[in-house]
Amino acid sequence: MADLSSSSFPASYRWRAATVADAGAIHGLVAACERELLGRPETEPDGIAADLALPGLDPAADTLLVYDSAERLVGRAWVHGGRRSAVDVHPDHRGRGLGGALLDWAEARARQAGGERLSQTVSDGDRAAVELLRSRGYEPFVVQWLLEIEMPAEPVVPGPPPGVTWRCFRSGDEEAAYRLTEDAFDEWQKRRKSYEEWAGHTVERDTFAPALSTVAFAGDQMIGAVLALNVPGTDEGYVERVAVRKDHRHRGIARMLLQASFRAFYREGRRTCTLWTHSETGALSLYQRVGMTVRRSSAVYGKALGGE
Repeated sequence: MADLSSSSFPASYRWRAATVADAGAIHGLVAACERELLGRPETEPDGIAADLALPGLDPAADTLLVYDSAERLVGRAWVHGGRRSAVDVHPDHRGRGLGGALLDWAEARARQAGGERLSQTVSDGDRAAVELLRSRGYEPFVVQWLLEIEMPAEPVVPGPPPGVTWRCFRSGDEEAAYRLTEDAFDEWQKRRKSYEEWAGHTVERDTFAPALSTVAFAGDQMIGAVLALNVPGTDEGYVERVAVRKDHRHRGIARMLLQASFRAFYREGRRTCTLWTHSETGALSLYQRVGMTVRRSSAVYGKALGGE
């Protein structure tokens, strides 16, 4: 774990590295932050657990938890691969320098891991976090949008184009879906995920919903996929991944699969579906044509890391 000087935090706070067993407490902290900013939690416990299990992330070195004098978790940070980071501070403990101290730690750990540039995603509505990052030399370089679609009536699924069939996701589709989505995302993502990392954030999550996910085939080749999560305690459906093989795009396959998943959610009693996309995918117009609109936005901020 990167060094912290004794002056990094007020004397009443202590810190330590996280373990996998801390996932529930970390989710409670993140949920409190989201409730304050967004009115309700959006991150799921299995998402936190998947982050802690990321290949290449060593919790002992790459994570930091901060506790107050009552032993309550009030802050956390993690760094993955010396490139990506996340920082959260409980709303009741903001304005005390914790966010800046956690950011200092994240940058020190990224340098220690050989990182040359560190990034962090922040909601546009979190003005304090945006101002902190900008004051430390971070600049936005990717825009992210949370899109939604209201479903007052059951969605209509268009027929498939010639030579294409579709069905719900089945056991055994995992490897093909991994190759399809990573091939599609290779066009904009900085590195290709291993199957282990990809699966941990998709098909191995407790909330992954095969019956609400759809896949398309040309012959025996998977050419499209919509992977959905069935999140308990919410009245919304959520789409985690959308991909169509490059040589089958502009044939209406993505629209067909999305509408099929939306219909499946509708039949489960959900009247809204959401998904995230960002500016590097070029997919915003596709989702808007399907009838989705922007609910809110975030930005990915980056900073080149110089020497200490």
